[in-house]
Amino acid sequence: MKYIILIGDGMGDYPMAELDGKTPLEAARTPAMDFLARHGELAVLRTVPEGYPPGSDVANLSLVGYLPQECYTGRAPLEAASMGVELFDDGPDVAFRCNLVTLDLKSDHDVTMVDYSGGHISTKEAKELIRSLEQAVGTERMRFYPGISYRHLMVRRGELKGLETVPPHDHTGSQVSEYWNRYMAFPHIKTMLKQACNILSSHEINSARIKKGLNPANAIWLWGEGTSPVMSTLSEQYGISGALISAVDLLKGIGVYAGMEIIDVPGATGYLDTNYAGKADAALDALKEKDMVLVHVEAPDEAAHQGLLKEKIQAIEDFDQKIVKPILEGLHGGPEFKMVVTMDHFTPISIKTHVSDPVPLIMFDSRRNDRNNGPLYHEKNVGNGLFFENGREFFKMFLKG
Repeated sequence: MKYIILIGDGMGDYPMAELDGKTPLEAARTPAMDFLARHGELAVLRTVPEGYPPGSDVANLSLVGYLPQECYTGRAPLEAASMGVELFDDGPDVAFRCNLVTLDLKSDHDVTMVDYSGGHISTKEAKELIRSLEQAVGTERMRFYPGISYRHLMVRRGELKGLETVPPHDHTGSQVSEYWNRYMAFPHIKTMLKQACNILSSHEINSARIKKGLNPANAIWLWGEGTSPVMSTLSEQYGISGALISAVDLLKGIGVYAGMEIIDVPGATGYLDTNYAGKADAALDALKEKDMVLVHVEAPDEAAHQGLLKEKIQAIEDFDQKIVKPILEGLHGGPEFKMVVTMDHFTPISIKTHVSDPVPLIMFDSRRNDRNNGPLYHEKNVGNGLFFENGREFFKMFLKG
């Protein structure tokens, strides 16, 4: 038996007046997912436990059978694992997600988050900016590591007790002076952030971006901090081998701790221009040797954070036609398999951030596909389906039988 989990990040949404009361998922053309829904079973899963932030870290841990209550320490440590950055307990080492952002910084008391992604800066540009920061302000106690696009890492020796951070994508277009001044209360962090703003604002890469009419990555934003978690692998917990395919370091980090093979696909960007075909092909290849493969697509979430309805619908349709369909077709005639298609959380366009609503999912079993009258797959069609209270409950059911 083979097991496949396909995740459209942030795909869930609320009914929208622009769509005559439909959600983007409901309005999108998704024949592959609808086929699986008609021939499979719909269910609902609570991916975000009560009291936890509705982030992709918590939600995706649930989707691979973990209880965040037992292992979650923060987002950044998972990204550190993906990037090969070891965190030591003595000190301890604290990892921070380090976004390249666009701030309108008139003063410490007048700061606006213009763009949480620095204009979706390219990885090539971003790496040069992060390396410039490491050379200028990095120390033995504070190091910077380049990641992908706007997503990077800072590791600091020693905790900053009392610091509460927030995700920048929750505050696009908003005043963030309150949160900025939380950093200003720590002298070393204040000095570093001020220096970083000066370095980035005057960097030739940002000068060129401004000339092109692009948002400059003129500041960094620290969030998602945490120390190294303790997690058992999927093999230890469930007796299966697995592979993970994603453009996002967070997901890859979960895979590292879960003992999964991390498959890097050239051209995987985490946005609409990602290499869908490469991801689908890699998934089918991985299933030749692994028991399970997880494919994660970030594009719906990114579009929703920017409030882009047309792009979110496109991302959902691309996920359906360029991931779900080719993987389903590629499995035809092969070994028996069970497939789950889902989202990790909702990212409603109306608020441009994550919410903790339980998510709808499709459970399809190639041995039991004689049904042909199930409801279509979207947020409104799951009220009478199975309900899983947590990821472990869901994952055990997924692997059963």
